[in-house]
Amino acid sequence: MSERYLLDFGSGPIRALIGAKGWQRLDAFERIGAAYTFVRDEIAFGYNSDDTIPASAVLGDGYGQCNTKGTLLMALLRALEIPCRLHGFTIHKALQRGVVPELVYGLVPDSVLHSWVEVYHQGRWINLEGFILDRPFLSALQERFGGAGNDLCGFGAGTDCLSSPPVDWTGQDTYIQKTGINADLGLFDSPGDFYALHRQGVGGGAGFSTATPSATG
Repeated sequence: MSERYLLDFGSGPIRALIGAKGWQRLDAFERIGAAYTFVRDEIAFGYNSDDTIPASAVLGDGYGQCNTKGTLLMALLRALEIPCRLHGFTIHKALQRGVVPELVYGLVPDSVLHSWVEVYHQGRWINLEGFILDRPFLSALQERFGGAGNDLCGFGAGTDCLSSPPVDWTGQDTYIQKTGINADLGLFDSPGDFYALHRQGVGGGAGFSTATPSATG
């Protein structure tokens, strides 16, 4: 699978988005922040038909999860001439409880394919994972589980600081599923390189729909 198939940053939808937003006129810090915040909040948290769909398809869907939103973020960053790479992991399936149907949850492997994006900025690589959950979804989690403490592994979150997770771009690492990680699969120049070695079975991107968690469940 070629890099340009997934990271199709030259496609019409990607070019049109960047042109409409005027992101190319920003400095590097602002370009990273603009792309990151767009993917976090304008692309809702949800499960696409497959992990291996191109960035323009994720944009067209208007929703995604860690791997597919990461593909879109990387495509935007490449279009904006920001060096970036993918870091692959697996996470424990408990992190998906509450966002996949319970009947399907039993079929999900114990370890689920996961990734985040790293950007090279001001002489160092910065981890970006906090883009996975959109603001309304995260706010609903905070409302529902805020009284139970700061640790949460479920409903798409893996964090020990639910009340104030590091999800905003400030030039530092961002995380929202980090505490669910159970294996490090290494660094990859592109999602295509990652998926050439690692593919998800049931549970990674099987078209699950998600609903915003309510205060009553």
